[in-house]
Amino acid sequence: MPSERPSVRGVSGVGRYAGAAPPTRVQVSINPNDGSKKEEVEEGGCRSWFRKMCPCCCEPQASNSYDVTDKVEVVPFTPVADKDPPKFIPLTNGNEMEEVKLCVRAVDLLSSQSGQNRTEHHTDAFHGDELVLRRGQAFQIQLELSRPYNQDTDSMHLDLKTGPLPIVSKGTHIIVPLVDDLEDDRWEAKIVEQIGNTVKLSVNSTPKAVVGVYALSVTTCSAKGGDVTVHEAGKKVVMLFNPWCEDDSVFLDDDDERNEYVLNDTGRIYYGTEKQIGARTWNFGQFQEGILEACLFLLEKSEIAPAGRWDPINVVRVISAMINAQDDYGVLIGNWSGDYSDGTSPAAWSSSVDILKQYHEADGTPVAYGQCWVFSGVTNTVLRCLGIPARSVTNFQSAHDTDVSLTTDVYLDEEMEPINHLNKDSVWNFHVWNDCWMARPDLPPGHGGWQAVDSTPQETSQGTFRCGPASINAIRAGQVFLKYDTPFVFAEVNSDKIYWQRNLDGTFAQIYSEKKAVGHFISTKAVGSDERADITKLYKHSEDSEEERISVETASRYGSKPDTYSVALAEDVKVEVTMDGEGPHMGADAHLSIKVKNLSSSPRSTALHSQASVMYYTGVLKGTVKKETLTIHLLADEEKTIDWVLPYQLYQDQLVDQAAMMLTLSGRVSETQQVLAHQTTFRLRTPDLEVKPVGDAQVGKEMSAKISFTNPLPRTLQGVVIRVEGLGLQKGHKVVVGDVGANSTVRVTEHFVPTQPGLKKLVVSLDCKQMSQVHGVADILVLEA
Repeated sequence: MPSERPSVRGVSGVGRYAGAAPPTRVQVSINPNDGSKKEEVEEGGCRSWFRKMCPCCCEPQASNSYDVTDKVEVVPFTPVADKDPPKFIPLTNGNEMEEVKLCVRAVDLLSSQSGQNRTEHHTDAFHGDELVLRRGQAFQIQLELSRPYNQDTDSMHLDLKTGPLPIVSKGTHIIVPLVDDLEDDRWEAKIVEQIGNTVKLSVNSTPKAVVGVYALSVTTCSAKGGDVTVHEAGKKVVMLFNPWCEDDSVFLDDDDERNEYVLNDTGRIYYGTEKQIGARTWNFGQFQEGILEACLFLLEKSEIAPAGRWDPINVVRVISAMINAQDDYGVLIGNWSGDYSDGTSPAAWSSSVDILKQYHEADGTPVAYGQCWVFSGVTNTVLRCLGIPARSVTNFQSAHDTDVSLTTDVYLDEEMEPINHLNKDSVWNFHVWNDCWMARPDLPPGHGGWQAVDSTPQETSQGTFRCGPASINAIRAGQVFLKYDTPFVFAEVNSDKIYWQRNLDGTFAQIYSEKKAVGHFISTKAVGSDERADITKLYKHSEDSEEERISVETASRYGSKPDTYSVALAEDVKVEVTMDGEGPHMGADAHLSIKVKNLSSSPRSTALHSQASVMYYTGVLKGTVKKETLTIHLLADEEKTIDWVLPYQLYQDQLVDQAAMMLTLSGRVSETQQVLAHQTTFRLRTPDLEVKPVGDAQVGKEMSAKISFTNPLPRTLQGVVIRVEGLGLQKGHKVVVGDVGANSTVRVTEHFVPTQPGLKKLVVSLDCKQMSQVHGVADILVLEA
């Protein structure tokens, strides 16, 4: 406001000030950042007089807070006749400040995307100008007051409230006092700058603050315990976990790993078989517009009370349940049937962004459809968005233990044929879950760090389809008695495959154990590159080592079959299956090699039964496509290699998602009655989409990319759709291609205008009923405009 006002002099006293101007009505039009309505401010003659007496204390409102338009109307006043001249009546005790009420006119959260708060808290990548903070770290806000703050007589504090019923004792209503010096690990505020009516506060938060959305208000009180005023800030405050804060339980002490596991919005997810590992690029997109809101919405829909959201253990366990829709209307519906006609094929997704936005915009209606890598990709997005370091992890030959035996059991009849209705345990070609990083104060020392969490609905945990967090250190040591769901994850990575044969009386006898059947090439994206990192040694000791056997036997004692390892087995004939190069390709005959070796000094002979089946990648068999029996005679120390062939004609009409197959070998050595049993999985490789950028990559400048694909099959692909997405390059969309003839090549040119500088990835995937897991990616370095 201007420092002087028009006044009327030489009239009788009005109010406390004899001879002061009569009341002046000031119409103030305020256009704040939060879009609030116009307000009317009454200013009396005392205020006008005080401005003249002390202009330094009544400076104009800061122009960067709001625009002010004054409309001053001076109303004539008819004086009452008075014989005596006007007299000046001073304020009580000479203290003018006591008579001016202290209140907050405006709150600036200093929340701009490029401002100090957002950059220091590593939240500047989030879209919008909301104040997004990480707990346990100071932030600043700025207040516009009705007059200068007097630290000797005035008082002020902040209130932060979250949840439907904020309570101080629950940590959901936080009272932040004003102090002279800030201390760590507590909610406090300090004035760090004061210019006239403007005050800047530095605010500390505790590293155990509840994660979520807060409403902020400022309470002020004038001198001598005068009137209390409360001002509600127009914007909300969002609090996240803080891997940069040493006292936060998700603290990760490595800049490169924080950049990878919290800030990187793209990654790699691995699939296939242990001998044919495939990789696909996935857009996590945790900083994309609308994703933070979707993740916070997911927390609101979950069963977790606001008071429990300070603990990442609770949050991760709830997220594991909410990503699947099995029993709580979570994000994704799982579908392994092969029929996705009323939704989107799991293999067609390459991003979490569309999934989470669709779920949020539909007010929590589950999205169709997902399988393990989709569940993992979305889980990774939510955890990174909330500030919990996370990565997608793929386990090849991943066991699914259904009876808590901590073994993978295979039942055979008297003729060594599988008994399908008893074989409930399975081994998936691959399974994708997540690791997340946190301390585990609820477990004995040494079990913090990486924790396994799985959102794919397989088995219930405490009545809900969820899994984890399970300490990887506990899994490695076989300490399956430690929570959460450690036995299930242990069986996935380190159970032995036990073969049981039915006797004539209906009982079963253990006839063979395969010690290296599961848990191979456990993989995740390497830090700072697109290379595959093998983390198998984090989950299990080296195969055949004494430590690994102790771990297995320790775990088995807590399973439903604790006496499994009391049987001694002979092992003088070995069976192994190998393949050349990258293995068989879809559209051609599949060639594998069966190697049988006699380790004894005496001849051995066996009848080896082989059975090839089409298999879902989860380990569920669809049907048998080839069976035969091989008679093998071995001399002492002899090894033989048999070329095994699966013709294209036998499998062409039988394939399901992932084009996975299982070859089962079983037999008995005539001389020793040793049982030979071996299962191997392989997939028929599909070609990659070729993606080639064309033109200069620069923000605001149009460029293009050429996409090509050749159908490897001697048959037409029907209803081909190509999906294209690139964060900062191109919004996700579909390109309908239609039918692609046998051995034909399709070419598509995409035109787009980059919107963000830096190294970006254009991700492309192909979707059709006859072929899945066809995808491609191009790295594009976008320059500034």
